[in-house]
Amino acid sequence: MSATPREHTRTYYLGKLATELEQRGLTALLRSDPPALRISHPDAALMAETVDCAALSEGWFYRWSWGELVGLADDPALAAERIAHVLATR
Repeated sequence: MSATPREHTRTYYLGKLATELEQRGLTALLRSDPPALRISHPDAALMAETVDCAALSEGWFYRWSWGELVGLADDPALAAERIAHVLATR
């Protein structure tokens, strides 16, 4: 079965976020069904989170695993900064 246009859009935005996260030294692995990123800090295996991308009435948004919005999918750099801050090792 082929992916729907919605899944293609979600995967596209998650790919852009993965690139931004990797530039910040984090590991981002794309899970395919449903599309989501498993993000971790390479120096702290317990510092990990899953982020997905959802279409809402205002546009596409990145979303934490518990449903809270991270930020607009049109601004993956800002979302990556927020995620990196949460996963930062102290």
